[in-house]
Amino acid sequence: MIEPVNPPELGTPRGFSHAMVGTGRMVLLAGQTALNSEGRIVGNTVVEQFEQALSNLLTALRAAGGTPEDLASLTIYIVDMDDYKARSRDIGAVWKRLIGRHYPALAGIGVNRLWDVEALVEVQGVAILPE
Repeated sequence: MIEPVNPPELGTPRGFSHAMVGTGRMVLLAGQTALNSEGRIVGNTVVEQFEQALSNLLTALRAAGGTPEDLASLTIYIVDMDDYKARSRDIGAVWKRLIGRHYPALAGIGVNRLWDVEALVEVQGVAILPE
């Protein structure tokens, strides 16, 4: 079980938790971009690529025996932060469709580029599965 920790001194988080506490088996999820099963980047927009990258991460998590509710931490690497922020509502809709209202500890980090030059976003995570 994982529980959010949101101290009032840090303000109310929106779309993330300040900390997560859990016990169980830890699953370290490699960074996922918008690669399809043929190893090609799909999607031309950050929203399309975010959906594919998050779906890929959730596929790896499910293969390890987990569910989206087991996510304790996510790091999102973003090539164009201004575009990502401008599309935050659409990205939030993807989040709600794929994960629901579970909000792990989260970091968004702006980067110059990712491994695949066409990639606009990469998602990496940690999950804690019940024992």
